[in-house]
Amino acid sequence: MSEEQSASLITHEIAYAAVRAALIAAASGQAHVFPAVIAHGSAPENVFTVKSGSAPEFAGVRIGSYWPGNVDIPRHDTTVLLIDQRTGRVHAVVESGAVNAYRTAAADADAADALARPDATTLAIFGTGHQALHECLALSTIRPLETILVVARTPGHGEHFVAALADHGLRGQLTPAEQACRAADILVTATTATAPLFDAGWVTPGTHVASMGSDTGGKQELLRTARLFCDLPSQSVVIGEFQHVADLIADGTVALTAIGDVCTGAAAGRRSPEDVSVFDSSGIALQDLAVATALLDVAA
Repeated sequence: MSEEQSASLITHEIAYAAVRAALIAAASGQAHVFPAVIAHGSAPENVFTVKSGSAPEFAGVRIGSYWPGNVDIPRHDTTVLLIDQRTGRVHAVVESGAVNAYRTAAADADAADALARPDATTLAIFGTGHQALHECLALSTIRPLETILVVARTPGHGEHFVAALADHGLRGQLTPAEQACRAADILVTATTATAPLFDAGWVTPGTHVASMGSDTGGKQELLRTARLFCDLPSQSVVIGEFQHVADLIADGTVALTAIGDVCTGAAAGRRSPEDVSVFDSSGIALQDLAVATALLDVAA
């Protein structure tokens, strides 16, 4: 399936359902996720990852690359190879560059649907890029967002982002970081920034946080006091957000819950309106394999 085909077929609804099933499978023991390989090209800044997994419905490999020097083509690219479990041969190759943005946003939407307060209407988004827009669109399908508070390092980029939201019927407004954090019901960081974006003390009770890239000063403090959730605990503490508190998770000081268990009711999600929840999506191959399989079904 070509990039053009997959991009024309994918929707946030397809991604939401497929990724939710993958998260449940990962948590329930119905599937296997194997250690990720993180590699780079001859230039160290050109990074690619190989992630693999299997479930009763599919098995295969996801290769994701990030070439920051690309100008006329996207910096990110993804290809999924599905394995025929009867023969071991590759039976489908799905080019998934555009699909990857939907898949990533779907994981955050699935988690927010399980963890954010039912009355959440205000989203704060750090970042004004391609992925940030998909995050907003995906989250708008699971909560009636009235306002999206856009925190932008470059005002011009922020203005373009607000206009892009308006094109999709969403109301955005440029907002300073502290004001956005204190007003947010859901807070998402979708940026490649390496410096802290906001202070942990700005996160108010009841907020749900989805972390993609650098987020808080005082991170240890936030992660010690919030309730922590992720796609795959064993991976999150190694290459994900929660490596920062891996020792506390290992000794039982801090609990870490797979979001798939919350989706099925096997584990508690939000326990009170005051809970602060943090979701880390380190990305597992099952998500990509499930979405690729769903697209092949749609195309059949």
